[in-house]
Amino acid sequence: MSGQFVHIKRKKYASGLMWQPMVAGFTTRAYAQKLANGIDRRLNLYVRHNEMVGLGARANGLRSGMPSIVIEIINALPGYSSLLGAFKVDGKFVLVAVRNGVILHDLLFEDEDSAREKYAELNEIPDWNATFAPATWGIPRAVERNLVDLISGRVHAVLRPISRIASGMVSLILMVVFVLAVLYFFREPINRVFAPKPQISKINPELAAEYKRKIEEKDKELDAQFDIRQEPLYQPIVMPYDSLPDPFERADLCYRAIGFLMQQVAGWNQTSVECGKTHVSATFRRSFGTLDDFYVIAGDIMPGVFVQEISDDEILVRAKLPDRIVYSSYDLRDVDTIIRELTSRFQSINIDASIVPVVDVISNGAQSADVYFAGVTVDTKLIPEQFIKIFEDFGGVYMTRVSWNATRKMWNYEVIIYGKQN
Repeated sequence: MSGQFVHIKRKKYASGLMWQPMVAGFTTRAYAQKLANGIDRRLNLYVRHNEMVGLGARANGLRSGMPSIVIEIINALPGYSSLLGAFKVDGKFVLVAVRNGVILHDLLFEDEDSAREKYAELNEIPDWNATFAPATWGIPRAVERNLVDLISGRVHAVLRPISRIASGMVSLILMVVFVLAVLYFFREPINRVFAPKPQISKINPELAAEYKRKIEEKDKELDAQFDIRQEPLYQPIVMPYDSLPDPFERADLCYRAIGFLMQQVAGWNQTSVECGKTHVSATFRRSFGTLDDFYVIAGDIMPGVFVQEISDDEILVRAKLPDRIVYSSYDLRDVDTIIRELTSRFQSINIDASIVPVVDVISNGAQSADVYFAGVTVDTKLIPEQFIKIFEDFGGVYMTRVSWNATRKMWNYEVIIYGKQN
C-alpha cells in the first residue's frame, strides 16, 4: 500500500486507523500508549473522537497533524448516528462504518473489488440510518457522495504523537522548571526554615521547668472542670437527587452504549441488551456457533468488553460506562401532581405507562430522611433520545435502566422523578 492517506483539496487525510473505546481513568495519550504497547509498538500516532481513540503508524505514511478522514465524514453528516459509506477518492476507496456514534471500521482500499466485497458484508447488518456507495456498484438505496464536495476543509481532529521518550523528556523538563520556580519564589520562607534556631541549652533550665509545670497544672484543671465525652461522628445525609446526570446525556450515552454491544455474531443470537447505572450488558444465546467463534468475532467488533460464560449456550458481555458530570435536581411539584401530569402526557401520545408513587427512607446511622419520587416503567418502540423528551419540562429525572429486547423489538425504560413531599 502506498500509504494510509488520501488527498482532498491538496490536503492529506489519515485513513485505516485502528479504533478502540476509551476506558475511564486514563488520559487519551496514556491510554493510546497502553494500547500500542499491547497491540503493536509501531503504532505511534493517535487521535480522539468522543469516547474513542484511533491509532496509526508513521510507517504507513501517516504524520502528526494529519486530520482523520472518518472524523471529517462524521462531522460532515451530523444527522446520521449510524452510517455505512464507501467513497472513491485519489484513486482509492475509503470505507467507513459508524454504529450509534461508535466507529466500527475505518478502512482504505486500493482495489475496488476488495472494497466492494467488504461493503457488501457490512451492508448485511440491518438498520443503517444512511448508506453511501459509488453509483456503479448498484447498491439499493445507497447514495453516491463525492468526498471533495462533502469535506469542508475545516479540520476537527488531527493525529498526535504518542511519543513515549519525548513525552518523558518534556515532563522532566517541566518538573525541573517547576522546582526552580518554587525555590525562587519561596526563597525567603525557605531561608527562614533553614536559619539557625536557638538551642534549648541556651535557655534557662529553671525557667523552662517552671513553664512546663504550670502548663501541666492548667491541663489538669481544665480536665476536672469539663467532662468532655467524644460523640460518634456521622456523615451528613446525602439525598439521591443531589447527584443526578443530565437526563438527555444519560439517554444518549445508553443509546450509544447499547448500540456498541448490539452487534451480529455469527452462530449466536442476541436476546437482550441493558444499560444500568455503571455498565451496559448484553446476553447472547448459541444457535450453531462455538465459544471460540464468539471470542474471535466479539474481540474484533467489541474490543475491550468483559465476557462471562453463563453456560455452554449463553454468554454475557459487559462494558463499563464512562463517568459523567452530576448535578442537583428535583421537581418542585409534589409527587401526586407529577403522576397526574405524566399520566395525562402518556395518554395524549397513546403509550401505556406504569406510574406509581414511592417513598424511600435513607439513613446515616443516626438520622433518617424520606425521599419522595414517581416511578415510571414503560415498554415502547421509541428510542432513548425520543423517549426522554417526554420528561423535558420535569426536574429530578433519572433514567435508572434502559433495555432492548431483540426478540420483541421493544425498548423498556425505568425512570425516577424526584419531587417534594405531598
